[in-house]
Amino acid sequence: MNTQLETPLYQALMEHVNKNPISFHVPGHKNGSINQPQANTYFKQILQIDATELTGLDDLHSPNGAILKAERLLEQLFQSNNSFFLVNGSTIGNLAMIMATCEENNIVLVQRNCHKSVLNALRLAKAKPVFIEPGYNQDWKVAGGINIETVKEALFLYPDAKAIILTYPNYYGMVYDLKGIIKEAHLRHIPVLIDEAHGPHFIVGDPFPASATQMGADIVVQSAHKTLPAMTMGSFLHVNSELINVNRVKEFLGMLQSSSPSYPIMASLDIARNYLATYDSGDLSFFLTKTRRFREELSKIPTIKVLDFPNNQGDPLKITIQSRCGLSGFDLQNRLEEVSIYPELADPYNVLLILPLLKEGQSYPFEEAAAKINKALLGFPIQELKEEFHIDNQKISELAIPFKEMDRFTEKSVLIAGALDQVCAETIIPYPPGIPLLLRGETITLDKLHLLNQFIESGARFQGGSSLKNGLLKVFSTS
Repeated sequence: MNTQLETPLYQALMEHVNKNPISFHVPGHKNGSINQPQANTYFKQILQIDATELTGLDDLHSPNGAILKAERLLEQLFQSNNSFFLVNGSTIGNLAMIMATCEENNIVLVQRNCHKSVLNALRLAKAKPVFIEPGYNQDWKVAGGINIETVKEALFLYPDAKAIILTYPNYYGMVYDLKGIIKEAHLRHIPVLIDEAHGPHFIVGDPFPASATQMGADIVVQSAHKTLPAMTMGSFLHVNSELINVNRVKEFLGMLQSSSPSYPIMASLDIARNYLATYDSGDLSFFLTKTRRFREELSKIPTIKVLDFPNNQGDPLKITIQSRCGLSGFDLQNRLEEVSIYPELADPYNVLLILPLLKEGQSYPFEEAAAKINKALLGFPIQELKEEFHIDNQKISELAIPFKEMDRFTEKSVLIAGALDQVCAETIIPYPPGIPLLLRGETITLDKLHLLNQFIESGARFQGGSSLKNGLLKVFSTS
């Protein structure tokens, strides 16, 4: 019998619901019976499985029943040593894997275009990050992947590095030679930590890229909710080698994850794992046919360009369209949202669409979406966007002021135009994708200022930088 067909946690919840239980326990909605009338339509059914650690429903922090069985099935699917359900998103997975691996003053090599949670984890661990700048793709006008030669140089310059932390794929679905980088790190017994938030579906196989778990990464965090049918905040963490102390990982997960984990989220992870495990060649052929037609329809729209992955290596679940009508990516996003097409994100040049991982026979309104996008952009003249500058940052760099020394310095606000070569005192994050443009403690370069001004002028949303709208940026007073 194929045990991957099972959904043990979801089934345990269904068995509990079918008992028509009378609740004298938390949560206070009492299986959905205590609720506001206006919310009943959407919440009443889901609240019936919003349970707690009752007999038969197991405990995420000490699993020995349905949750343990569900996590064991996850291990089998990804062929990992240990796999865990995460209910606080990949953010908590990144925090746990980094804090379990990195200690105070440890030198850690870090891909510069990482998620903010990676930087927060390094700050909490009081580690010393050494940043590896990714390559810049001139056609897409975005940061791409890490060059293996730059990694070799960083490993040579910092032979005492205790870990290397990479993001794979990037937000746009672009990939790079991760297998080669893992090999280089393992020659020096350095563990490779991967934020694979956007790649849990890669184990489906060609033409999807290989998963970091398949290429030998030591610990991998995945956002199941981003590309699989799981609820928001549902994620996976996989430990794959003896270079990682799995007991420390468990310890930090116990500290950082909620002590009242969401059963609907965990059940959705169980279902998402089952969905992925039962995805077959017929499903893949169906998905590729449907999405190929969608790309073809989008390619017929003269005011946008559908970008191709470098060397045709990338995630088919992602489509990036670039403006060819004088609109910025943010303006293009606004136009699409006016006709109820909601992209994942925009940048100054592009809009990113994330497609559903369809199974055979499932429907999705691709034709309707293509028609709406075409209609939204009718009448605009063809006008190629010109790139205003070329990214040429230092390939390998450290913070000008280490995390643990920042509290010794005072902060001041300066005009953005006058911030060149000063040390940034706040982290500026265009969101989405949640990748910091400026880091607290790093020197502000001319390229970063150009990018910041471009994002501001294009109408980007930021986390951090409360005074940007007034033309001000916080810097450290180092004199």
